[in-house]
Amino acid sequence: MNIQWYPGHMTKAKRAMKEDIKLIDLIIELVDARVPLSSRNPDIDDLGAGKARMVLLNKSDLSDERLNGAWTEYFEAQGCHVVKVNSKSGSGLKQINNVVQIACKEKIERDRRRGILNRPVRAMVVGIPNVGKSTFINSFAGKACAKTGNKPGVTKGNQWIRLNKSLELLDTPGILWPRFEDQQVGVKLALIGSINDEILNKDELAMELIRFLVKYYPKVLKERYSIETQDEFHVLEEVARARSCLAKGGELDIIKASNLLIDDFRSGKLGKMTLETPSKE
Repeated sequence: MNIQWYPGHMTKAKRAMKEDIKLIDLIIELVDARVPLSSRNPDIDDLGAGKARMVLLNKSDLSDERLNGAWTEYFEAQGCHVVKVNSKSGSGLKQINNVVQIACKEKIERDRRRGILNRPVRAMVVGIPNVGKSTFINSFAGKACAKTGNKPGVTKGNQWIRLNKSLELLDTPGILWPRFEDQQVGVKLALIGSINDEILNKDELAMELIRFLVKYYPKVLKERYSIETQDEFHVLEEVARARSCLAKGGELDIIKASNLLIDDFRSGKLGKMTLETPSKE
């Protein structure tokens, strides 16, 4: 599959982030814990050079617990402070204020030496589309501050949110980067819902998911759908039969079965799984 999606508003959003970065003490980057590396925008490293960094492994309730620790170590080795969270349930959010204070310790001490007391830390919340930034902000703030939705592109502009006396957040739109050099990155982002579904060939995407499942979680198809085969197209046929995905005339509806399989993955009905592992380099 050749997947590329870079709507025009993302260019404008990136320019706005470059303007605002000089006001920022800390970058809080949300990644999807199921694809922590693929769901990182490489442009953020350039944008945030010299800033304190925090990575939130969001949707960690859907990811493989065995690999959550490995990814935490991976990002910490890069100098990031890491917190595993589930923005919908609020799990892990109580740790964040303490970690913010640790991440911005130098800034806070520098202010104190200058006689500046109680100036709030200003943090920019960044991440790709549909990774859960707005849900995180609303859960963290305990009120609806940001628009949410389970499709990419809900947040269109930057928005300052004062959480308390010690922390202010800048909510930013989800932005991708202009071209995926590795097409597997595009596939993984499509699987987690960060690419507009309307531009995707869902049966091809479902077959990519089946390849992931066969490689990393070979028992899932049998446990969920009682399927023995590992051939991609035959799996979709069996899913269609198992879930009565039928078109007119009683023929198997492969597109409907593809959507069902992808939705089962996105919602966690296939189980907790992570589709990539940290590099051993």
